[in-house]
Amino acid sequence: MPEQAPPAGPRPPPHAGSRRRILAPLALAQFICSFAGSNMNVMINDISHDLGTTVQGVQVAITIFLLVMAALMIPGGKLSDILGRKRCFLAGLVVYGAGAVLSAVSPGLGVLILGNSILEGVGTALLIPPVYILTTLLFTDLTSRARAFGIVMAAGGVGAAAGPLIGGLITSAISWRAAFLFQALIVVLIIILSLTLEDPLPPDPGRHFDVPGAVLSAAGLALIVTGILAADNNLWLTAALLATGALVLLRFLHRVNREERAGRDPLLSSDLFRNRTSNLGLITQNAQWLLLMGTSFTVAAFLQAVRGYDAIETGVIFTAATLGLLASSLAAERLATRASQRFLIMTGFVIAVAGIAVLIALVAGSAGPWAFAPGLLLIGLGLGVMLTPSVNVVQSAFPEQRQGEISGVSRSISNLGSSFGTAIAGTILVAGLSKNAYAAAMAVLAVVGLGGLAAAARLPRTPAPAAGHDAAGRGRPGDGPQR
Repeated sequence: MPEQAPPAGPRPPPHAGSRRRILAPLALAQFICSFAGSNMNVMINDISHDLGTTVQGVQVAITIFLLVMAALMIPGGKLSDILGRKRCFLAGLVVYGAGAVLSAVSPGLGVLILGNSILEGVGTALLIPPVYILTTLLFTDLTSRARAFGIVMAAGGVGAAAGPLIGGLITSAISWRAAFLFQALIVVLIIILSLTLEDPLPPDPGRHFDVPGAVLSAAGLALIVTGILAADNNLWLTAALLATGALVLLRFLHRVNREERAGRDPLLSSDLFRNRTSNLGLITQNAQWLLLMGTSFTVAAFLQAVRGYDAIETGVIFTAATLGLLASSLAAERLATRASQRFLIMTGFVIAVAGIAVLIALVAGSAGPWAFAPGLLLIGLGLGVMLTPSVNVVQSAFPEQRQGEISGVSRSISNLGSSFGTAIAGTILVAGLSKNAYAAAMAVLAVVGLGGLAAAARLPRTPAPAAGHDAAGRGRPGDGPQR
């Protein structure tokens, strides 16, 4: 007999000790996945020399990781509903940890691709959607959810921003292989911490999994990401890949509509794309991760290629952005009680764009490393202010039964933003790393920030409950999005 869902009823906010037990594994999981996405960049030369391959070969491994992760994030979100959030989370951790260990002992590029690109990519796609689903389901009121997402987003931001520094330190002090063992050890710790984690909803193994839809969505996203990553080499190839990816995704959406008309359960519900508040929130998420990764790539390239700093020195300079992001993300709970999510997202974009302007102005007038600190600090503060409310707006826009789907979509959109940020910066800088090229790349990122600000300004001012939420504590007006 299938397991029955518990009766609807209010879930009291977790007390302080319970919050720490819940959030520790979720935040650490987001940290290690963000760390894995950024720390490889400082190990490329060491890996290529040790494995007897080329820099291009290691870059292929990084590219395949991004492709696998982006392509499988939406199916991963759906599987979390079928298998259960906790079970999917633990399965992803095991696959990820196995990939990290295999990468650490890899004798050649092929094994590294299997471990890092395939297994870690699959593991990430399985474990990240449950992080956001469980955070949404376990923290039901606006302030506690804002605090929870603030901690998770702070961990992710620190992992992405400090990844090059931590990876560089481990590689310099020990070996690049130790950086993968570091990931494996963190995964073991997360698994131990997750054993007491409770899934508030039972799994639904009888729920249909649309395999053709999963293939179409994965193929479309893979083509889009490949096109983005090819932008700094061949713009015609980029255009062809993006166009093909868009056609495949349109075919996927056509299948979604056809499955719904036939009364079957598609991979994604078409309702996900009809929610104006969620759509605007997804745009802001894309812009935020584009700003974060675009700034990281541009400034890191400039510091190393123009100013001659090594990876560790570059990571130290980035500490200003990391501290800013950490400080504002951890203040998310207090900010949520004092201002609307719309206001916080808009304020974040304003601060980040101002930080880019300060960065360009001060670096142009000074050759010292401290000229980077004020601008990077402002950018970090701005991103930390808006990352949490953007996620909260999107996740809170849908009832519990849609959390798996929207989490997959949300993480895919954020990953596309990260890829766009690197591609845009790389395309501008590839003509020659000079002060003008650096300033031009940052100016383009500022324009993107203004676009994100425009999207945030269209978010409704008045909060409302998500459609389909019950009235017993889940989806109360304070929890819902701003419509």
